Amino acid sequence: MVFWVFGYGSLVWNPGFEYDEKVIGFIKDYRRVFDLACIDHRGTPDRPARTCTLENFEGAVCWGAAYCVRGGPEKERLAMEYLERRECEYDKKSLVDFYKEADPSEPAIPGVIVFTSTPDKISNKYYLGPAPLDEMARQIATAYGPCGNNRDYLFLLEKAMYDIGHEDDMVIGLANEVRKVLGIVGKGIFKEMLAGPSHIALKAQMASLQLRPLPEAVALDS
Repeated sequence: MVFWVFGYGSLVWNPGFEYDEKVIGFIKDYRRVFDLACIDHRGTPDRPARTCTLENFEGAVCWGAAYCVRGGPEKERLAMEYLERRECEYDKKSLVDFYKEADPSEPAIPGVIVFTSTPDKISNKYYLGPAPLDEMARQIATAYGPCGNNRDYLFLLEKAMYDIGHEDDMVIGLANEVRKVLGIVGKGIFKEMLAGPSHIALKAQMASLQLRPLPEAVALDS
């Protein structure tokens, strides 16, 4: 058995598991959105982070990285167990076709696993849903958890997409809005991305942001 998994968020820059091959490419009819709560890594139940998931959108493409795990049942089991713990806030696993830039009409790898979430607040306790850009930016600018802050997740994703040569306009727009909240001038994605303390005290910005606690979970990154 050999399996491939598609990374479109933190897996792009930090897979965290042993893999045998990494391929840059895209999947079709999905787009990246910051509609999923993270309450145990880059956020807390009182102040959940916003991390990305995918939503179906006909005609869209989502660039990222596909990772291949081969080498026997034990290695594959360990990789999948790690991924399921890490992606525990995602309640769906789907198989999708993966394409490479050299041939965008024919799948390069069929049956790639992708973790996504059900866009339903009733059935999916981690689903936050869409929000105005400025509201998402305030939430991302101020959320932090045991393993880091939410803004770094966004800035690292922005840089990762730049590094693979396929920037995401939505990610760039949200990152620039977060910089406005943080009082950062300019649109460069490098010099300021890790500057400053993990917890940004923005009481004035947070005054209008209402966040409800979510049930606890265990995850390694998202």
